[in-house]
Amino acid sequence: MAGTGAKKVREPDLLAGYGRKSRGPRARSSQYVALLGLEAANPLELIERVRKGLSFSAFAQFQKRTALSTEDVARLVDIPIRTLNRRKAEGRLRADESDRLVRASRVVGGAIALFEGDVLAALRWLGAPQVALGGRRPIEIAGTDVGAREIEALVGRIEHGIPS
Repeated sequence: MAGTGAKKVREPDLLAGYGRKSRGPRARSSQYVALLGLEAANPLELIERVRKGLSFSAFAQFQKRTALSTEDVARLVDIPIRTLNRRKAEGRLRADESDRLVRASRVVGGAIALFEGDVLAALRWLGAPQVALGGRRPIEIAGTDVGAREIEALVGRIEHGIPS
């Protein structure tokens, strides 16, 4: 992926123990929101925040904490760069954009948890062709709900040692 670079990304205060503290979908739901710079909210609270539109800082925090380039995150969340620049000036994403950003955070967060908090390893995996995905890179298909669900299912199978 273009924006992963070679720098060390793991930020101990932000991502320490990301995938080790607890397992399962409930635990992960409180972790992936940290990639957005949000406090662990219950799902109903998060739904309301998404419906109102997340602040642009959630996009910026996700980009910073994952070390993905702005272009990579914009593509993952399906927001054209010109629109992204307008959202930055407005300070807020729309509800549908916020929903896609949360989905991206959930997928990337699942990969980070799979690699026990190693952001760079997770990004390498997301950017590498996976046989279980028909040779596609997870990051390529994560931009749709169906693709995101396939990646999450694959991560679950890998975590449980199920051949994929």
